[in-house]
Amino acid sequence: MNRIFAVAEVVIRELIRRKDFYVLFVLTAAITLLMGSITFFNEDTIARYVKEICLLLIWLATLVITVTTAGRQLPAEKESRTIFPLLAKPISRTEVLLGKFVGCWLAVGFTLIVFYLFFGVISVAREHELPLVNYLQAIWLHWLMLGIVGALALVGSLLLTPAANVSIVILGVLGIWTVGEFLNQLAARTGGLVGWVTYAVYFAIPHLEIFDLRERIIHGWEPVAWGAMGLATLYAAVYMAMLLTLAALLFRRKPLN
Repeated sequence: MNRIFAVAEVVIRELIRRKDFYVLFVLTAAITLLMGSITFFNEDTIARYVKEICLLLIWLATLVITVTTAGRQLPAEKESRTIFPLLAKPISRTEVLLGKFVGCWLAVGFTLIVFYLFFGVISVAREHELPLVNYLQAIWLHWLMLGIVGALALVGSLLLTPAANVSIVILGVLGIWTVGEFLNQLAARTGGLVGWVTYAVYFAIPHLEIFDLRERIIHGWEPVAWGAMGLATLYAAVYMAMLLTLAALLFRRKPLN
């Protein structure tokens, strides 16, 4: 366990040194502040609109940070040949992989907290209230969702080139967000072999939309029941475990030279 966290610490330091987070945070802050500074007659509507834009930017920014950070870990180690002295130490490939994942996930969690703190300040300035439970639930589920995405990016990094991996994972996640929950309806309408294949895809993909609580924050709805939160946490843990197991099997068999 200590070896895993030692690798994770290196990953976190790497993200702090890189400019990705800072650039995306500044862009998100600038666009949100610009939108929030515009005066409209319907103050309630524009407040919700600003919140919707800011949350969308947070989701997109953290998605990019997660995929690019997790997707480049193993290819960068191999390209720079630092993977050889790392594995020469008393550490297994699985521990290296888990350390990379834990580091990426913790770093993204810190990024989420920074983004949501900024969003909370903007929201309080506009609406003079802060539904803390909704925010905590949104951050937790968002972090779980990014854990699944990070594990998926690690798997992709062992099968694809870095550029292809980043592109395919981001497009795949966006596709799941937008149409994943409707695939069962499409399968029912289509029928036949195509319908069965669509059903298989529907049940195989991780339904990331269940982790999206943006509407509850935007419209001030009641918090999610804690039982549902527990089921969502278990769902995310199962998918992360399956993806990391697959990644470990691929990494164990992958030649490094």
